Amino acid sequence: MRRYLSLAFAIAALTGGAQAATLEDMAGQMIVVGFEGSSANAASVKAIAGELEAGRLGGVMYLKKNVASLGAVKAMNALFRGSTTSLPPFITLDQEGGSVERLTNDVGFTEIPNARSIAASNSPEQAEAIYARMAAGIADLGFSVNFGPVADLDVNPDNQVITRFGRAFSADPAVVTAYDAAFIEAHHAAGLVTSLKHFPGHGSSTADSHEGFVDITQTWSPDELVPYKTLIDQGSADMVMVAHLYHADYSDGDEQSPSSLSPRWIEGVLRSELGFDGVVISDDLEMGAIRDHFTLEETVLKAVGAGMDVLLFSNTAYQRPGLNQEVLDILLREAAADPAFAERIEQSYERIVALKSRIK
Repeated sequence: MRRYLSLAFAIAALTGGAQAATLEDMAGQMIVVGFEGSSANAASVKAIAGELEAGRLGGVMYLKKNVASLGAVKAMNALFRGSTTSLPPFITLDQEGGSVERLTNDVGFTEIPNARSIAASNSPEQAEAIYARMAAGIADLGFSVNFGPVADLDVNPDNQVITRFGRAFSADPAVVTAYDAAFIEAHHAAGLVTSLKHFPGHGSSTADSHEGFVDITQTWSPDELVPYKTLIDQGSADMVMVAHLYHADYSDGDEQSPSSLSPRWIEGVLRSELGFDGVVISDDLEMGAIRDHFTLEETVLKAVGAGMDVLLFSNTAYQRPGLNQEVLDILLREAAADPAFAERIEQSYERIVALKSRIK
């Protein structure tokens, strides 16, 4: 495990001289989960902080149920950040604007329009100023990751998950890229990490992966990769979120694996063809497209085997306080049996360390 030397130096730079990470530490960093509770005093929130402190968890995901007030959110995030003595946690949320917002006017956070409206009424420069104000508010609350921008193309007027809610900037890849760049720059200026989504492109789909299996074979176009390619080439892509989409021409053997569990999509298209060497994160692995077809163990093993670095679980379907430990146990059992799988964990950890070194 020659990587340990380089990793030790990377971690020492972050922590002021910590010992080399164990495989359990590395695997723990690959897990991000949703949680119960909306107060730093809640037992469930303290328990999650304890998992972060123990290194069995790499980050948390906020949903609206976790947001009682801005003060409570700030206190929880301070607890999460203070729980780790080595790598900072990924403290994540979806704050796109429009209907996809965890922080709302109801709790005193200024909402902004959806992507389609932003692009229709503002230049990319004006959009960057709008996103800068939003990002500053997010950062002030202690978050470190915003799951955006949406890189999908608005190409299917009947699309249920993107077009219906105005989440895409345009049907034109160049326009989408320009506004994505504005979103990213605004967040970088606030010290936040971003995540392009939903690779390889959810805008042409005819179904919603939250609900079940989504086949994009007849609707998807390579144009949907253009924003990813351009932003990766520009060095702007922090993370790429992979959706649960099936395309017969990109299948792995006889398996109908969605893109989030597909080596062909992740290692083949995203890494080899588009040249992305950063952190790959899954869309929520509890969506119907995954949960209805794969067990938890199958999901974890297939995702990591396909090249996934961070496994995202909303913990809304499983609803188990020990979910991160279950996932960690699966990772460690497989790593003990398969040296190649253990090496995959190390590779993911190296990418996560590099990205977390940028969190303020």
